[in-house]
Amino acid sequence: MFADYGLHERLLKALSSLSFTEPTAVQAAAIPPALEGRDLRVTAKTGSGKTAAFVLPLLHRLLQVNKPQAGARVLIMLPTRELALQTLKEVERFAQFTFIKAGLITGGEGFKEQAAALRKNPEIVIGTPGRLLNHIETGSLRLDDVEVLVLDEADRMLDMGLSEDVLKLARGCPPERQTLLFSATAGERALNYVASEIMRDPQQLLLNRRDDLNENLKQQIITADDASHKERLLQWLLAHEAFTQAIVFTNTRALADRLGGVLRSRKFNAYVLHGEKTQEERKEAVERLRQGNINVLIATDVAARGLDIEGVDLVINFDMPRSGDEYVHRIGRAGRTGQTGLAVSLICHNDWNLMSSIERYLKRSFERRQVKELMGSYQGPKKLKASGKAAGSKKKKQVKKSGAGSKGGAAGGKSPARKAGKERSAPVAIGDGFSAPKRKAQSSSEG
Repeated sequence: MFADYGLHERLLKALSSLSFTEPTAVQAAAIPPALEGRDLRVTAKTGSGKTAAFVLPLLHRLLQVNKPQAGARVLIMLPTRELALQTLKEVERFAQFTFIKAGLITGGEGFKEQAAALRKNPEIVIGTPGRLLNHIETGSLRLDDVEVLVLDEADRMLDMGLSEDVLKLARGCPPERQTLLFSATAGERALNYVASEIMRDPQQLLLNRRDDLNENLKQQIITADDASHKERLLQWLLAHEAFTQAIVFTNTRALADRLGGVLRSRKFNAYVLHGEKTQEERKEAVERLRQGNINVLIATDVAARGLDIEGVDLVINFDMPRSGDEYVHRIGRAGRTGQTGLAVSLICHNDWNLMSSIERYLKRSFERRQVKELMGSYQGPKKLKASGKAAGSKKKKQVKKSGAGSKGGAAGGKSPARKAGKERSAPVAIGDGFSAPKRKAQSSSEG
């Protein structure tokens, strides 16, 4: 029970009004040491309730000691505007019976309006690294009074190339602060380096492993002959699967736009979300999905993190993600906090090896599924290596006899004909009998 942690009575009142009774695993593990002031490095899957795991302790700290003349006392950094906005809403929910205020500082919003909001001294500042640095550079944000620094989705921030910005902001906070770092994966060298630079003897909490993520989520693959076959399978799934809301993931913006047009032409309530959308369009996409005005979102990996939409129970990977971590983040949109869901990946021959690598990463095998109405000829590789990847037949190199035997001939694997703009400045000796007539060497000015 949350009351067992000794949280402030106003926070317990908020939890009661929100029908929060039993803490999740990450909340039970993180709240007690966070209340003690320990630095924490927590690995917990998306949808596990980790936002409350850091928001409740920091709110309790602010309620314990009132500092009306101080600047920002808590800084929360997140990788995307959408996730920052959702975190703000969570803070406001838990602080509803307090006088604690929070400010949102992200790109895509009015800079002057944000500066004006900062002049009102909100106790909590929530933002993305780039815009936070902009406000520090103009003097509208000071970090001298920060008592708690939170990095949420830290692995994603580093994946986006924000490590330098994160380090600058962290080093601008007082060294005696408390630091809480949350990530969906354990991360690699970059995350370890950042953690070592900004944290003091952190307690590490590993709340999930790769092989037991999303235990309530069924994971399937369906093989496809080509992109056109994938499109037909996608339409079939959306027409025949029982779902409330679905997210379809692609690897490119162009494909997301194309699928959006295809699905809308087939009368699906679909919307597209990717990095080229304006902030207003991105907000509209999330809100329309949350409110049920649309039930299919086609998205690139910009939406793989930071979307906390209740009711998403179907994820379709039209393109296989490029890494196991991205796969985990994508399918984490469905089957959240005890809910059931379905994740289906559409696999062509050129997706197989990547899919196999992700299976090994997760230490599990995906369920193979067939759609009888749309059976294709490709059912997976004929031969498999021990790793599960396709065993390709090795082709013997055919070496043509050449009088000159130079590297420029067919035996060297080079095409004798070159495009005019890419020719060398000196003639190449070719002795295979198929070369173009010899030409005079071009002058250096022509190269």
